[in-house]
Amino acid sequence: MKRSQTIYALFLVITDALMGFVSFYLAYRLRLLSPHEGIPPFKSYLPVVAIYIMSMILVFFFARLYYTRRWRGALLDEVYTIFGTDSIAILLTISIVSFVLKHNLDYQRLTIIYAWLLSLVLIGLGRIAHTQWRQHLLKKGIGHDNVLIVGTGEVARIILQKIQSLPSLGYRVAGFVSGNGDTNDVLGVPVLGGIEDLPRLIQENEIDEVIIALPEAGHQELLHIISLCEGGRIGIKVFPDLFQIMAKEVSIGDLGGLPLLTVRDTALQGWRLTLKRSMDVIVSAIGLVLISPLMMLTAILIKLESPGPVFYVQERMGLDAQPFPMLKFRSMRQDAEADGPGWTSANDPRRTRIGAILRKLSVDELPQFINVLLGDMSLVGPRPERPIYVEMFRERIPRYMERHQEKAGITGWAQVNGLRGDTSITERTKYDLWYIENWSLWLDIKILLRTVTRTFTDRNAY
Repeated sequence: MKRSQTIYALFLVITDALMGFVSFYLAYRLRLLSPHEGIPPFKSYLPVVAIYIMSMILVFFFARLYYTRRWRGALLDEVYTIFGTDSIAILLTISIVSFVLKHNLDYQRLTIIYAWLLSLVLIGLGRIAHTQWRQHLLKKGIGHDNVLIVGTGEVARIILQKIQSLPSLGYRVAGFVSGNGDTNDVLGVPVLGGIEDLPRLIQENEIDEVIIALPEAGHQELLHIISLCEGGRIGIKVFPDLFQIMAKEVSIGDLGGLPLLTVRDTALQGWRLTLKRSMDVIVSAIGLVLISPLMMLTAILIKLESPGPVFYVQERMGLDAQPFPMLKFRSMRQDAEADGPGWTSANDPRRTRIGAILRKLSVDELPQFINVLLGDMSLVGPRPERPIYVEMFRERIPRYMERHQEKAGITGWAQVNGLRGDTSITERTKYDLWYIENWSLWLDIKILLRTVTRTFTDRNAY
């Protein structure tokens, strides 16, 4: 592990320990507010605090919460994991205290409960602060990893653009390694050599990680590239070209002891469908009540600015590729599609002034809560397309129609990952299929939370 990563992890341990101590101190102060005689001074709780902090760090370590995560959405996953792991640490603390400090358990039990509730909040806030601090340093180039990308094709370009658009990932691309003799720069980044030069390039450029972006490479070629990288203590990642057969992370099972890889397993079925529908009904019903004043105001503004209906009803394809009328607030002139349907683009002249604002803030999508309540749509799922585009995409994009195995959604996994508006349909399809095969209630909640945070920052909203 690089020294910088060790320092980041060490500071994270210190942050968790400090937040754990503060949680117990505040819990003690809260306990003093309760009518109870004979509460001992805080120093008598220090053994319990020490047991809790050691238990928490140990449990967090085994839950890989001190492992460096680069994905910007990992913080929400951590919050979910912290709830479970911190609860285990508290239970472990109670068990040890019950065995070692039996005579003090009566007045410490309530304090520990307070500490548990406070720690869930404070540890999360501490980790948010630590993440912001780490990302700030990474953006300045402090503690970054030097990366070599093997390949110069389209996949390599996509990886470079992703790294350049997210400096908080902590990667610096030192250069490319050509697999076909190409020596031309890739988007301004130099090609440093060929595959056989890998050992020398890794040493000369102090490479920390190699990303192999050769989806067309054969089995033997990949093994050869990996063997050339094994001379140094570096990370090796391979970008797969398995879209034709899978969208889910590979899992390993067995058949009577014979190992098998699972590459296709639809997650959203059986009782999970009932659970998802229940959340759709509850959230959409409450949401419609809460946003009804905003919807009323929006309707008035639309009517005042331009003639025509408030709602724009458009046929879209949903579950099992069945058409349904999708509701939106009208954001364009009434004659916007007089010459036929067309993609919305940035600075689209067909938009009204209020319509441009509605699209920018996604307010035009709010009537789709009605579609969710009626059962035509879900809160989260693949975004629905018009029939004319579905017929077009089904012939060009592999597995496109599998998006229709689930209900269309107001928001989706592709949208919160920046694939909204005039973006690649192929890439959106990959994200949609990944969502279908990896569904969980927590994933839906995470997507909804990220949708809210992206509303004011999404550059593809127009």
